[in-house]
Amino acid sequence: MVDVGREEAAAVRLLGGPFPAGGLDSGDAGAWAAFDLEVRWDIRYGSAPSDGPDALGPDPVARAARALCHPDGRVREAALGEAVAHPVLLPLLVLRAADWVAPVRERARRLLTGVLDVRSAVALAPVVLRTGERERGTFAVGLLGAVLRQAPREEMLRVCAHPERAVRRFAVRLAVEEGRFSPAELARRAHADSDVVVQSVCADAALAALAHGDDPDGVLEPLLTARAPRVRAAGVTALRRAGLPRRAQDFLADRSALVRACARYVVRQDGRDPLVWYRERCAGPEVPPGAVIGLAECGQRGDTAVLEPLLGHAEPRVRARAVAGLRVLDAADTARLLPLLDDPAPGVVREVVAALLPSARSLPDGALTDRLAGHRPRATRVGAFRLLAARGDVVGLRTAVELLGDADDGLRERAERAVRRWRPTELGNPEMGALLEGVRHLFDEDAFARRRWMAGLPR
Repeated sequence: MVDVGREEAAAVRLLGGPFPAGGLDSGDAGAWAAFDLEVRWDIRYGSAPSDGPDALGPDPVARAARALCHPDGRVREAALGEAVAHPVLLPLLVLRAADWVAPVRERARRLLTGVLDVRSAVALAPVVLRTGERERGTFAVGLLGAVLRQAPREEMLRVCAHPERAVRRFAVRLAVEEGRFSPAELARRAHADSDVVVQSVCADAALAALAHGDDPDGVLEPLLTARAPRVRAAGVTALRRAGLPRRAQDFLADRSALVRACARYVVRQDGRDPLVWYRERCAGPEVPPGAVIGLAECGQRGDTAVLEPLLGHAEPRVRARAVAGLRVLDAADTARLLPLLDDPAPGVVREVVAALLPSARSLPDGALTDRLAGHRPRATRVGAFRLLAARGDVVGLRTAVELLGDADDGLRERAERAVRRWRPTELGNPEMGALLEGVRHLFDEDAFARRRWMAGLPR
């Protein structure tokens, strides 16, 4: 048997016994493709006989299913009518409409055109779209589109909510082309859908309608309150077009960098300077975390004087954004940030590590190795190890080797990955040779020899 991945399991179950009344799930496109491949492989190379009256099994539906996947094109062509007689086999008719043998392919297409209606098109859509990725698979996709264009609006709405992402994308694009949704419906769909492609298609269509003078009330609010950043960003950008640029100020401190950038654009187009707003908010009694990083995104080097006091702010998210802001402004002072490896908030520690990584080789060994002690918070230990491992010197390798026996499972795994990926930044240190010998079991022979060569050590 050929291995075609996890979808193989459902197909293999059908090879040895009666075909279930419901067949495979018609939406499981991968399982049908796997079944097609498995039958052909089993007849050609496996134990199944290739001819004779009972060669394909006693069950009539199972026999038809296997015939539709037979290696011999004449057998496949003769079985096409059975796919129409047994609707459970229509997914195989879709596959045969992309068959590599022209007579099989042409007859399958004629039969598929005759039987495909809205209901069966919706059921077969996952198989059709999966088959559409094949060299000759575009016919069924075109037929699916033609049938869905004739579907009632309620049916189209149902397809646009299909659990299969590819089907949902196809249906939404089709519905937008056909003008099946109002601008407000498009905005609500962009707000609610979890797929980024559907979000973008619906948001763009809603904004295009807004540009033609539609009422913005039902369009902007779903966009501006969406969870997805790209949808909120589309709504913020549309505020200027809708004559509401003042509202963009409310999004200058958004949690998304994309939304903040769009808000700054609208504010500037309205003749105001977002930098003034950021400085005022960061110096005020209540500091939004998004305002801190927003200040760094459009600020100047002198704004470090505003950000540095926020390193001691009571709110962890503000401290974390202050560290990130100093990194953005290329003003991450190692002496000032190193003590923040002990911050109780893991998010702050992660930002400190990101800011210090470019300077890892210049950090004091003792300050980092002391923070690896078992009583230290886990975030501090992980942060210190990341900085040591990034050095590529003997201290980093020694640390990784020592942590291979640590009590923390996650830290042990990090240490093993660091040893396997270790790239030396110094040459000829004999201690490195001894350390590598101690972890030789982690490498194959060639990889071990390469590490020694990279470290300038004799093989």
